[in-house]
Formats: sequence, C-alpha cells, structure tokens
Amino acid sequence: MNLLITGGAGFIGSNLIRSLIDKPEICKLINLDCLTYAGHLENLEGIHGKHPSYVFEKVDLREKSEVLRVIHQHDITHVMHLAAETHVDRSIAGPGDFITTNINGTFHLLEACRAHWLSSILPSVSSAYAPNSPYAASKAASDMLVRSYHHTYGLPTIITHCSNNHGPYQYPEKLIPVVIQSILARREIPVYGDGLNVRDWLHVDDHCAALWLVLNQGRAGESYNIGGLNEIANLHLVQRICDLVDEMQPTLGGHSRDLITFVPDRLGHDRRYSIDASKIQRELGWKPAHAPEFALRSTVQWYLENQSWAASMKVGV
Repeated sequence: MNLLITGGAGFIGSNLIRSLIDKPEICKLINLDCLTYAGHLENLEGIHGKHPSYVFEKVDLREKSEVLRVIHQHDITHVMHLAAETHVDRSIAGPGDFITTNINGTFHLLEACRAHWLSSILPSVSSAYAPNSPYAASKAASDMLVRSYHHTYGLPTIITHCSNNHGPYQYPEKLIPVVIQSILARREIPVYGDGLNVRDWLHVDDHCAALWLVLNQGRAGESYNIGGLNEIANLHLVQRICDLVDEMQPTLGGHSRDLITFVPDRLGHDRRYSIDASKIQRELGWKPAHAPEFALRSTVQWYLENQSWAASMKVGV
C-alpha cells in the first residue's frame, strides 16, 4: 500500500498519520499538505523527517499539475482525503477559499486519481444534504463530485461523514481548545446564542480507527457515518470543561463557569447536528472505543500538558 493522506499536517490528519505510520501494510505514507494557518509540521514531531516510510509533499490541491505529479511519482494506491478549509466562522467571513480548496481541490485530486487508476488499480477514501454555511455547502459539493466519479468512471471511492472531533493538535480556533485557553487566561468564554445547540463529539483516535477500517473493509461507492454517540449541548460541554480544568488546575482558583459569556448567535447556526452511525457499526463492526467522559478528560489533560504547542499556534481570521 502506497497511501496518500491529504491534509496530514492538520488536526485529524496528523493524528491519523500517527495512528497508521507503523502499519505493516503501508510501504509508503505520503503526506500532502500546503501548510495553511491550520497545518503545522510541529503536529508530526517525531515522524516528520525521521520515519523511513514517510514522505512530506508541500503541495496545494489547487495546483492541478502538482497533485498529478504526486500521485504518479509515488505510485499511489490508496488515498485518504482530509484536506479542507473547515472553520464555519471563516467560511462566513470569506467563502472563497472554501470553494477553491474544498471543491476545486477535490476535483483535481479525483482527476489525478482517475488518470493514475486508468493504468493501475486505485482504491480511495464516503442523510440528506442540507448545508447551512459556505463550509457545509463546499463539503457537500465535494462529496457529490466524489460520488459522480464512482458512478461515471468506476473509480472505487468511499465517502465518510463524521461528527465533531476533539483531541490532540486541534487548531485552537475550535470550541474545546478555545474554552481551555480562555480559562487558563482567565478571559471570557464566548458561547453562541443560548448555548443549547447540540453537537455529537467524537475523539479523533476513534475517527482514525474508523477511517482505517473503512479504507480496508468498506464497500466502494458506499457512504459511512462516523459518530461518537455523544450528543451534548454546547453550554453543557463548556461547563464540563470548566469543571475539568478547575479540577486539574486548582491553582487557578476555581469557578471557571463564571467566565461563560453569551454572545450573539452565529449566522445560520444549526440547532442540532446528529449522526446515525448504525451502518458502520452493522457492516464493519465499528463503534467508539473511548467513553465520552474519559475522552473529554484526556483531551483537556493534553492541552494543559502541551501549552508550549498551544502558544506556538497563532489564531486569527
């Protein structure tokens, strides 16, 4: 297996590489990433430049010829496509990058895979669509492109959808790291609207395990949902993080819940994200290995113990 992972210097991608780097099935693992604000080689410390099967390619998916070069040069046999612009707030402020990266970038990858597949065999990594933000719309469009390449050209693709991830190396503009860093700095913790918007939370290690299982055992042309079976309102999640930080860092003085501040709701803010993961459980036998309480505790602990990494990340739109 010569495996290409796009977006491998980001949050989910770097955790995925760490989980797969020693798999005996993988002869070569190629990390394609253009290192935007959310992609950092520091996330791959101990792997980047040191592991014999690992190769890093600094390539933007919007560069069609470079994507094709990587696919051909490394004789890619499997692809796990994680590269994307992901932050909803950024997509509202400036949707252009989401269109060019998530749609055009996926198109370039599909075209490169199809060209290579015509002379070989290329397995590659698939509810109704109702996107309510430019980010969601761009991802839905890229999914439709992947689906069309399977049905039109026979390219063996699989689409996966996951719920909200958390865990190590998540860029600190996302909810959980934002809350932790706000608590440590003793600054206000912003909560949109009334805080009762519900999300399902999935530990990134469970997501990585599911992706590997789908890549090896999933059926081409199918779509699989990967959920954490852990729905919770944003406000209640924030309160739980406050309690965990107060417990783990008693020198802060406690009462971190007092920092919670309600701010105007986000444009197009979905009231609930729910995911039905019964198909992947039924067909592939997957379910989350991390209990929700343990998963959240381990995530909070990681950020508290890795403040030097958090300090090196510059957040800003």
